[in-house]
Amino acid sequence: MKDKERKIDETKITGFFDDGTEFNGELKFKGSFRVDGFFRGRIDSESHLIIGERGKVEADVHVSFALINGEFRGTIVATERIEIHSRGRVFGTIQAPKLVIEEGAYLEANCQTLESKSTEDEVKSIIEQ
Repeated sequence: MKDKERKIDETKITGFFDDGTEFNGELKFKGSFRVDGFFRGRIDSESHLIIGERGKVEADVHVSFALINGEFRGTIVATERIEIHSRGRVFGTIQAPKLVIEEGAYLEANCQTLESKSTEDEVKSIIEQ
């Protein structure tokens, strides 16, 4: 019997740490992952990370997209975008091509906007013509 290759929708939540869950270590995932508990360590993914209102993350994070509505401490690098919503609290360093900060969010961080990968590719294709 052949295994069917499973496609993962990046926008659907495929993993979840609920309130009261505490995890220390390294996390890798495909699809979206939501943290409403406590996570400490390292997160590497080409997908979406969501830190819920009750979520607390202390980590070095590399993802494509991050939505923060809880507390984040550490360094977060996103290849697409970081959104800090009104209940979000961020301490540390953030880097992304696009950064959105809602009114009411708390930010105590070094911020750097990066070239988006698609912009770099567009510039290279124009130069090559």
